[in-house]
Amino acid sequence: MVIFNLHYYGGLNLSKNIRKSQLKRYFQKLLLIVSLIPVGITYTYPTKVISQPLSKPKINEVNLFSKKSFITKAVERTGAAVVTIETQRYVKKRNFPRNSQLFLDPYFERFFGLDLPNENPPRIEQNQGSGFIFADGLVMTNAHVVNGSDKVIVGLTNGKKLNAKMIGQDSFTDLAVLKIEGKGPWPKAKLGDSAKIKVGDWAIAVGNPFGLENTVTLGIISNLNRNVTQLGIYDKKLELIQTDAAINPGNSGGPLLNSDGEVIGINTLIRSGPGAGLSFAIPINKAKEIAYQLLNDGKVIHPMIGISLIEESISERKNNVVKVGYVVPNSPAEKSGIKIDDILIKIGNKNIETASDVIKQISKNGIKEQVNILLKRKNKFINLKVKPTDITNLQNN
Repeated sequence: MVIFNLHYYGGLNLSKNIRKSQLKRYFQKLLLIVSLIPVGITYTYPTKVISQPLSKPKINEVNLFSKKSFITKAVERTGAAVVTIETQRYVKKRNFPRNSQLFLDPYFERFFGLDLPNENPPRIEQNQGSGFIFADGLVMTNAHVVNGSDKVIVGLTNGKKLNAKMIGQDSFTDLAVLKIEGKGPWPKAKLGDSAKIKVGDWAIAVGNPFGLENTVTLGIISNLNRNVTQLGIYDKKLELIQTDAAINPGNSGGPLLNSDGEVIGINTLIRSGPGAGLSFAIPINKAKEIAYQLLNDGKVIHPMIGISLIEESISERKNNVVKVGYVVPNSPAEKSGIKIDDILIKIGNKNIETASDVIKQISKNGIKEQVNILLKRKNKFINLKVKPTDITNLQNN
């Protein structure tokens, strides 16, 4: 268009000076237009607009990684109180019986190079677990971690290792309390309230699996009040927290934390084989109850009446039916007249809906007083009075 206009004005019948001046003005306009073109392109996409979105993510990334996660904060709050527990057990020498078939023929022994000693030399067995300090120099852990040990060594996170002595242990709840032999101050774990946790809450397992200190795994609370009989364990008295946070060998006795870093359970069991990935912890409320009994009395009383329980779901009723599956001979239950297949309706003032209700009510009653039990046998309701006894008395029957 500019060239066309130049040719248009070049065709006018004007004087030479006028044409020169006109051409000069048109060249100036042309240069001005050409010079504005790149300027317009530059300001259409200004430098600030292009660089602004690129600079923001970098700032955000720095801020994001500079902030501590709730997991880090939780572990920092309690991690120093988590300890390694090393146990040593002295295994005495064992004599092989000389009437063993292996030693009847000395030629047989020489032929196969079996220069076996008559005695097995003594040795020391070593194992390792976890625990945590919950009071001045007092450590809570699993009973199976320290059971049968001749020597217990507690390793702190600062690298110190100190001897510890057994205050008491309870095999039925798999809990033990140790006392560190040394002077504090000691880092203490803050104990939470396991009655407040819900399925879906965060769960952080801390411990020393396979001897690797201060290992942290994350998961959620998968279930509550999981009875160990559902896992095929019949010699324990436990209702456990189920979690998918990984609990490996060596984690036993370590704390299970909530998102605030409070101890809500004690890691105790893992499920291997089919269904692996299921882990279980003792609720801290139960653990505190057992620990203080061990501290005050040196032992724990477990009130029992001597029955096993079966939960059945009946479509006509909203709640489960709890039946008697087995009655221990010479137990308080048998002496009071409780029979297999009796349905438990009420214990004390509590309506029975689950097997856990029965256990809680019997434990709450204790062994000093009788408890009222309402049961249903066929179509007849029966009231009985039963005086619970300690579980050790049932085992001695």
